Amino acid sequence: MIKVFKSTVLNAPVEAVWDVLRDFNGHDAWHPAVADSVIDRGHPTDKVGCVRRFHLVDGSELREQLLTLSDADMAFSYCLLETPVPLLNYVAHVRLAPVTDGDQTFWLWESRFDTPEGRETELHDMVAENIYQSGFDAVRAHLGLEGT
Repeated sequence: MIKVFKSTVLNAPVEAVWDVLRDFNGHDAWHPAVADSVIDRGHPTDKVGCVRRFHLVDGSELREQLLTLSDADMAFSYCLLETPVPLLNYVAHVRLAPVTDGDQTFWLWESRFDTPEGRETELHDMVAENIYQSGFDAVRAHLGLEGT
């Protein structure tokens, strides 16, 4: 099983970052890899069990399901249901916490998944850099924090 663990600190209040990340269908507004996104069956974006169907900029379609969402903990979990990339049994967790030494946010994004034999390093690095690190950078830009 592959484990990806990435974290960052954003120079923004935790509530502002949570406002962006809490919308399970909002990642097309900030993540550079996501072209469009819709919640299946018109469910609310914060309903545990809802499924988002989205396209990457390369045209690939993915489906992910919201497994948990906690406003109190500023955390959510989701899993991949359909993907053209062999990230098998993929489950991810996102958690925010206030950094009390300044009005900043600690952001943890982690996942576990299986891969076909021989693709462990490639797929680990793809998730860590193309999804998570790109997401960190994109939320910084979205919130106007590029230089911080």
